[in-house]
Amino acid sequence: MTNIGVFDSGVGGLWILRHLQEVLPQYNYVFFGDQGHVPYGKRPLEEIKSFSEEIAKFLISKNCEVIVIACNTASAASLKYLREKFPNVIFVGMEPAIKPAAEGTHTKKVGVLATSVTFQGELYNSVVERFAHDVEIFKDTCPGLVNQIEKGDLDGIYTYNIIEKALRPMLEKNIDTVVLGCTHYLFVIPLIKEIVGEKVNVIDPTDAIVLHVSNLLDENNLSDKSGNIGQINIFTSGKVEDMKPILSKLFSENMSVEKIAWDNDIIKA
Repeated sequence: MTNIGVFDSGVGGLWILRHLQEVLPQYNYVFFGDQGHVPYGKRPLEEIKSFSEEIAKFLISKNCEVIVIACNTASAASLKYLREKFPNVIFVGMEPAIKPAAEGTHTKKVGVLATSVTFQGELYNSVVERFAHDVEIFKDTCPGLVNQIEKGDLDGIYTYNIIEKALRPMLEKNIDTVVLGCTHYLFVIPLIKEIVGEKVNVIDPTDAIVLHVSNLLDENNLSDKSGNIGQINIFTSGKVEDMKPILSKLFSENMSVEKIAWDNDIIKA
């Protein structure tokens, strides 16, 4: 049975894990949430690349043949490097859905919510240059939002205020599309839709990522048609209890989490 690794700076990637498991339940999943270093958003690119390499090594040690970098920030910092470093592993990265946003906008004005590292990365800038040269893009990093979501506060007033502060100026500029460039932000789609209203399209990249992983499994002869149900193993570099609030919202069953020691930049598996 094929093992699929999924990692993120924290709990955001659990959203992607849950949807992968729903659509492709026949695979084993190994999830690593780097809560010991969350948030990644303001860290230097080289530091994030180092974190990502160490996590990739850990997931490879768990026999993962496919690794989903369920983090736009880590994808921006390390996707190209990891593909070169581990050529025998299939890496799937996250990039803001600028292309469908540019194709669907009528006002030619699009809002993008992402971290500062994502906005600095080659992935983001390449997509903008290729597909959004005739679109006006308004950006916001939503300071503090990742921390609120890590706490499990998905609908509180402070969380609402962070999102409204980011989106209100964009709405005044007549945006008709919002791109979510951070997997953490997928958890607050209901709040985002409440603020922007029905006339603004909020793009969720989840289905596209799941379809891409499914296609890659088929293309690389890793698909499993057995009908078996795989296992999910969850690891964190932070406190086990910090992952529980989000896990309880996503999974009906009680999911166990294992704490992994990370000393002197080395994961002690």
